[in-house]
Amino acid sequence: MSIVAWIVLGLIAGGLAKLLLPGKDPGGLIVTTLIGIAGSFVGGWISARFLHRPVATHFFDLATWASAIGGALVLLIIYRLLFGNSRR
Repeated sequence: MSIVAWIVLGLIAGGLAKLLLPGKDPGGLIVTTLIGIAGSFVGGWISARFLHRPVATHFFDLATWASAIGGALVLLIIYRLLFGNSRR
């Protein structure tokens, strides 16, 4: 997949991660979007490196989507743990 496809996938994965993990985020929509993009890269890397499941070359692969959403969820949780109490 191209870098643009990963960015689009990350945008969607960030939105889905936000839906799956509702609550008040320390950042807004832009931060959640950036976390989704980074999460899609991290999820793809983890999938290829540790699970021996290389990322598919086409956009509509269930494992690719699952790894992107999972990576976005992990980064969103880490972000909330680090910066969740800073805005009151």
